[in-house]
Amino acid sequence: MLDLAAGLLDAGAVRLSPRSPFTWASGLRSPIYCDNRQLLGFPELRGQIRRALSEAAAKANPTLIAGTSTAGIAWAALVADEMGLPMAYVRPEPKKHGMGRQVEGPHTDGHRVALIEDLISTGGSSIKCVEALRHEDAQVAVVLALFSYGLPQAEAAFREAGVGLEVLATFADLAARARDKGILDARDMESLREWRADTVAWSKRHE
Repeated sequence: MLDLAAGLLDAGAVRLSPRSPFTWASGLRSPIYCDNRQLLGFPELRGQIRRALSEAAAKANPTLIAGTSTAGIAWAALVADEMGLPMAYVRPEPKKHGMGRQVEGPHTDGHRVALIEDLISTGGSSIKCVEALRHEDAQVAVVLALFSYGLPQAEAAFREAGVGLEVLATFADLAARARDKGILDARDMESLREWRADTVAWSKRHE
């Protein structure tokens, strides 16, 4: 049975450092850094993730699997192959040359799509991909992600967009596994809870 939270920690895909925070591309300070691409290097875990994503996607009865560029592409390809379905991927924005496409691969109009993302932070990039698919007359049945930070702004973004989100591992799962493994103590756990409640305020306190 897949225990992705433990797998993320064992693979070094997630690093937790509440007392020496990381800096995200946005400039925000964060006690957690996630790079799910690391998981592709572990065949057994990769296979478990492929099967779990495929089982979750099957519940939505998709006719096409799409991945977000770039980190969701590999997982979408694995799932599409497992399910015997066509696959496309979605760029963050349209190309500025050639055909100027944002959704690459087969035309998605009329398809019922399961969109695969590796990581959900604020949800903004995922929603842009949902909108791109809808612009091409596709129906996005669900967004599937390996991991989500579980931030309130992400929950609000998916709710406002009217699309369901399912994740294989939650922030709560990860924190619990890290505590069990002795990576985090009670003080660290409280810091993580504070960060999740208000990422901006936490970041300012740790500048």
